[in-house]
Amino acid sequence: MTSTQPERITVGALSVRFLVESDDSNGTVCMFECGVPANAQMPMAHSHDAFEETVFGLSGCTTYTVAGETIELNPGDSTCIKRGVVHGFANHGDVDATFLAIISPALFGAQYFRDVGAVLAAAAGGPPDKAALGAIMREHGLTPAPPPPSA
Repeated sequence: MTSTQPERITVGALSVRFLVESDDSNGTVCMFECGVPANAQMPMAHSHDAFEETVFGLSGCTTYTVAGETIELNPGDSTCIKRGVVHGFANHGDVDATFLAIISPALFGAQYFRDVGAVLAAAAGGPPDKAALGAIMREHGLTPAPPPPSA
C-alpha cells in the first residue's frame, strides 16, 4: 500500500476521493469520500440493482431522498440504501458537507465519477446532456430515476 493521497475527482460541484478500490478488497467493498458544497446537489437520482450503498455523515448536513423519504445525514449519522431503491442527495445548507460512502460488493469505481465529471464539464455550467449521463450510469450499474412528476 502506498502513502500517496487518493485522486480528487471533480463531478460538477462535487468532489470524490476513493479511499478503498475494488482491487484493495478482493471485490468485497469500495469506499469513497464525497464533498458536497453548500447549496449543491447530485446530477440525477438513481438506483443500483447489484450493490448496497451505506453512507456516513462526516461534516455538514447532506439531505438524502431515499424511496421518497427525506433523511438528514449529519456528522455521525448513517443510512443504508438497499439495492433497487431510488435515491439522490443535496446540500441545502450554507455549510459544505462531506460523507463517506461504502459500496458492497465493490462493483462500482472511480471511472464512473470521471465519466460523469467529463459530461458535466462539457456542459460548461449549462444543463448537462441527460442522455449521456444516463448511458454512463447504466454502463456502471446504475439506473437513472424517471424525472419527478410536474407540479
